[in-house]
Amino acid sequence: MILAVGNGRSLAFACALIGLAIASPRSALAAPRAAELGSEVAVAKPSGGYVGRLTVEPAHGPVGTPVTVTGDGFPAAQEFELVWSTVKGSWHVTTAEYFGREFKPTGYRIATVTSDATGRIAAKFVAPDDFGFQHDIVLQQGARLLTQDAFNLDMTVTLLADNVPVGTPLPIEVHGIGWRELEDSWVMLYDNRYTGWISVTTTNGSARFSVPATGGPGRHVIEVIHSDFTFPYRNKQQTPSPDRPQFKIGFNVVPGPAVLPVPPQHQALAEVRRLPPQGELVATPVFSGVDQPVVVHGSGFGPGKAVALNWMTYTGNRMTGRGWEENSRTIAEATADAAGNVTFRFNAPDDLGGAHVVWADVEGIRKTGMFWITPTAFPLDVEHGPVETTFKVHLKGVGWSETANIYTVVYDNGLSGYACGFNSQGDVEIIMQATGEPGWHYIDLYPAIYKGKETRPINYRLPQLTGDQDHPGEDLPIFHFAFEVTPSGLRASQ
Repeated sequence: MILAVGNGRSLAFACALIGLAIASPRSALAAPRAAELGSEVAVAKPSGGYVGRLTVEPAHGPVGTPVTVTGDGFPAAQEFELVWSTVKGSWHVTTAEYFGREFKPTGYRIATVTSDATGRIAAKFVAPDDFGFQHDIVLQQGARLLTQDAFNLDMTVTLLADNVPVGTPLPIEVHGIGWRELEDSWVMLYDNRYTGWISVTTTNGSARFSVPATGGPGRHVIEVIHSDFTFPYRNKQQTPSPDRPQFKIGFNVVPGPAVLPVPPQHQALAEVRRLPPQGELVATPVFSGVDQPVVVHGSGFGPGKAVALNWMTYTGNRMTGRGWEENSRTIAEATADAAGNVTFRFNAPDDLGGAHVVWADVEGIRKTGMFWITPTAFPLDVEHGPVETTFKVHLKGVGWSETANIYTVVYDNGLSGYACGFNSQGDVEIIMQATGEPGWHYIDLYPAIYKGKETRPINYRLPQLTGDQDHPGEDLPIFHFAFEVTPSGLRASQ
């Protein structure tokens, strides 16, 4: 484990800046989530002036830090609530549009404490796994806030691997990313190349993701730094907020057999967590990639009557100004049995990813259902060859909404661009050229946010490294490929 800790205060900040490897005082994974401190409570408001005084020691630390709270000057022999003040994060999205992040204040009960005969209180707790930077520690009684102090949750970045052969997934664990401006948008660089950004909106300040170990044998460096305006901000020490941490962690790529991604057909989503309601027509399965078999069951049709199942989709784009339109086509037909039940069988259409309404007409009344197409990937058409060899990355089922209509391309952990799937009905072909030294090179496709109403931070059209766990709007997979550059003049057989 290689750990960097930062909070903008003296030693911890210096350690992060120079990439000092230190041992964690307590595993972050052993710390409770904020919700596990105690029951959720509303944070009270001051009323009638502040009463007493709280002291929180230490004043800051990473997730898992033992914290002691003491106080005096309170009414004697009375019961109070000690509360950890925080927020709950969510994405504000509609069917097609992205509006940004939302954070709602909340609190969690640390402890119920009783003052002694002199009006003193004391309590201990462990700093939870939560959004980073400042949290108020509040002492309240009923709806009245008596007083408060603060604890600053230090951000940490941990690389959970070292001395690995090329292609090995490098697990990176981040805790304590903030939610306020200048604390909520962090990006990763690999050997000075911009890889992508890290989001924690719905994961409460923490993330765990992997990137492949790329480059030749020797020392390599991963950096995590802040950026509100798309690209990495490289001179933070001269900004109005110079105490934000920077993380630099070195590791070794060692000689050995290359680690290759699993075949693309095994990288599709195993689960879609955010599915719309099924409706009267029920699909089995409820989601799949294109061209996979689907069965839709319905009831309430006229016995012995022929019924057509229709598929609704969108056609168009966001680039020409003509917009897009909704349209339907028949994809299956069946005859209702004596009880009015009907079963439709078809393969998922080669179409846009996301939700599609299916419908059938019953004497002028529509019965509707829902089916979800998820993105899938094909193997590279060419997997070996010298520099300048052309190869194709091919996806199906890319979506059309502002949060699903593009995938971003990363080559050897360096951002290469993005590709859109709306105008081509979810079909994406990316033509690339092999570059780099002889050996294996890695291509990763990450979800992204194409555009939206949010003006800060600006994370548009950038690889979302945590896109498989914290993406707004849709559940989307990350895809991984590998290409072997051969010495000039040699072409390995396919």
